[in-house]
Order: sequence, then C-alpha cells, then structure tokens
Amino acid sequence: MDDDSTRDRVRALVREVLSKAIPAEDEKDRSAIGSSPAPTRFVNTVPAASAQSTVTRDESSKSVITEDDVRGLEPGSVLRIAESARLTPLASDIVSEKHIEIVRRSPRRGSKTSRLVAVGADHGGFPMKEELKSFLEELGHRVHDFGTNSEEAVDYPDFAHAVAAAVAEGRSDLGIIIDGAGVGSAITANKVPGVRAAACYSVNVARNSREHNDANVLTLGSKTISSAEMREIVGAWLATEITEDRHRKRVAKIEAIERQYQR
Repeated sequence: MDDDSTRDRVRALVREVLSKAIPAEDEKDRSAIGSSPAPTRFVNTVPAASAQSTVTRDESSKSVITEDDVRGLEPGSVLRIAESARLTPLASDIVSEKHIEIVRRSPRRGSKTSRLVAVGADHGGFPMKEELKSFLEELGHRVHDFGTNSEEAVDYPDFAHAVAAAVAEGRSDLGIIIDGAGVGSAITANKVPGVRAAACYSVNVARNSREHNDANVLTLGSKTISSAEMREIVGAWLATEITEDRHRKRVAKIEAIERQYQR
C-alpha cells in the first residue's frame, strides 16, 4: 500500500471518530482537517448531576447571619454557619423561601476564638464596666464601648438599646450591659428584635442562659455582685455555647413568637 493510500485511510478514520465526538455545529472545524491542525478541545468528564451541584457558602465566622449573607444564594444551596450563629428574621424568611440547607459547624472545645463584645452601662454600672473591659481584653476579646463614660447620672435604656442594636444588626458578636440591678437593661434589650438578653447573678444561671437559651446579651447588676463574681459570670457565659438540638428547637420557637409581633 502506497503512502497516499495510507494517508487517505487515516484521514477517513479520523473523520469517523470526530463525527462522533464533535457537535454538528462544528462541521466547519472538521472540514479543515488535513489542511491545518485540529483545534485543541477539552472534554468535560464531570457527570451532569455533579456539575450542577449547588455551591456551599461558608459564613461560619459570623455569629449573626443577615439577609445580605443569604440573598445571593441560589435555591437549594448549602450554607455553613457557626454552631451558635443565629439568623435575622428576614434571613430566616429567605432561607425558608429558597429551601436553603443550613449546616452548623460544631465548635471546638476550649476554643480561643476572639469575639467583638459590645459593652454598655449607666452611671451605676460605669466602674464595673471599666473592669469588665480590661477582663475581656485579658481573655483576648475585642471591645466596643457604647458608654457611659462617667458616673454622672444617665438613663440606662439609652445604653442598653445601643448595645442590643449592635448585636441585632451584626455589628458586634455579643453584648454585656451593666446597671444597678441588671433587670432594666435586660427588659430594654429584649425589646430589640433578635436579642435574647439574660440577667444573670450566678455562674450556673450564666451557663444556662447560653446553653439552653442561646442568650446573646448578658446583663449584670453592679449592686448585686462583686467584681470577682462578675469575672466568674462573664467567663462562664463566654465559654458556653448552645450545643443540643432540643435547645435550638425551643430557641427557634422563641424567634417564631417574636416574628408574630413584628410589623
């Protein structure tokens, strides 16, 4: 068999193979075989089902997931968030509407995660607030101080509201407020949607408020506890996370009740 005949058979074989591998609209590419090198092609070997899988977004560094974090997700997406993270009401609505799957990342025990803690106090809680700030920094946390800045008489709702709003809006991870008894600030903070404030007077109550209620704001009474007790309560509160589904289910019911009364 001469060389010309061999080349013709090879070309015919190549055309037959390409006719099965190249789409019809690329006919013009096949016509060029023999006169110029065939263009390089990449074959997608990923199954169609895998190629269309939803992209997972990781927001596990945040303690509050807002509508901005979920609005751009496609329906059926998977969103990974922190174990103790909470969703704002609007974010929850978007997640439900788009059937977004939430995957919670379990925290590591003994984690030294640094948080941004909003703090505030009235005139009665000012001295203890200053001690609190130093203690939080010793623990490796960052502090956003909303005042007050002296023992001159002020109204506790103003400062409780400022701290609560910072937590609800995601500008701070957690909040701690100090007034004379801790009750008035808790009542005020709990008027802000998304806030779960707990007035705590012991280490056990502090742990319970986090583990069972996922409290994100702690209120303290400077006239009811000592500086040493404050440090113990705050340390326990920050070190505790909600971990069990039965508790999360009950917190979800609290949030559902809250949404019923929102305009």
